[in-house]
Amino acid sequence: LASDAAIKAYAARTAGGGDAAANPARYHQLDFLMNAYLQLGQDQRAKAIVDQRNSVTQLPGDYRFSGHTAFAAIPVRYAIERGEWAEAALLIPAPTPYAQAEAITWFGRALGAARSGDGAAARRSVDELLRLRAKLLATNETYWAAQLDIYTLAAEAWIAFAEGRRRKAIASMREAAEREDRAEKNVAMENRLSPMRELLGELLPEAGQPGPAQREFAASLQVVPNRFRSLAGAARAAGSLKQEEDARTYHERLLL
Repeated sequence: LASDAAIKAYAARTAGGGDAAANPARYHQLDFLMNAYLQLGQDQRAKAIVDQRNSVTQLPGDYRFSGHTAFAAIPVRYAIERGEWAEAALLIPAPTPYAQAEAITWFGRALGAARSGDGAAARRSVDELLRLRAKLLATNETYWAAQLDIYTLAAEAWIAFAEGRRRKAIASMREAAEREDRAEKNVAMENRLSPMRELLGELLPEAGQPGPAQREFAASLQVVPNRFRSLAGAARAAGSLKQEEDARTYHERLLL
């Protein structure tokens, strides 16, 4: 909140203020702020940020890509964190010159469609990820191409699961998690979307493996502490294993 206030105050001093929602410098901070609201279960405050973002058609093309990645991430994050998969599947990519920013929306669409049971739509979104990956490689953006590989593996995992290929789904999702663990964060997406290890934890109970799921949630929480979905997932896994004390501990952490 203080960071966003400072940006708005700076804009008022140097550029006469203008439309605060259209200020591209705000979106990196707003993405972090919205994520914080979502982790606290303050969905209405998060939605206010989404609505503010949606009042702007697009950011200036020449603005640095950290603004563009955050601008793309906000509605994707809002859908994923709430488990609104059909909503995620219908997100529209905002115009942007940055392939890595556009890819965020296509990943959200692919994951949303796959978890909604629409494999065909998910595959179309994966095709868009592959198109953007080729574009990044053509300009030697190897780091971002590797990030798109992680997105693609995760999307393909959930597509495989929807098609009944459980071993393939788990292997693909685990590879995505392991690649993300090895990848250094870029400041433009330091606030990553749903951790891949958390997504692995969410897939494993669906495949009848609550024990491994609980371990994956615990591992994810070591890297990204206090995430709502990881705590809730770990609590559910512990409950299904009749580990009442662990389940109670995770639920209590959710309520702190």
